[in-house]
Amino acid sequence: MASYKKDPNAVLDYTFDWTAYLTPLADTISTVTWVLPTGLTKVSQSNTTLTATAFISGGTIGETLTLTCRIVTAGGRTDDRSIVLKIVER
Repeated sequence: MASYKKDPNAVLDYTFDWTAYLTPLADTISTVTWVLPTGLTKVSQSNTTLTATAFISGGTIGETLTLTCRIVTAGGRTDDRSIVLKIVER
């Protein structure tokens, strides 16, 4: 699982690229849900047929939080990808 540093005052975009997974299956993203722990806030989100992006704010210095992107595909598949956000002063 990838890990990134995030300042608690930053509002940053995180993109999950599902191309390598979906293209061989001839499938596309139908819906996206963002699973956030308490302390993180989804400011906005967007997606294409192969990528999902969310702008995320919040966090408290010293926390390590997991951000999860859950997709449902046109073919009926459901899958998750997650990253770890380490909240630090930057």
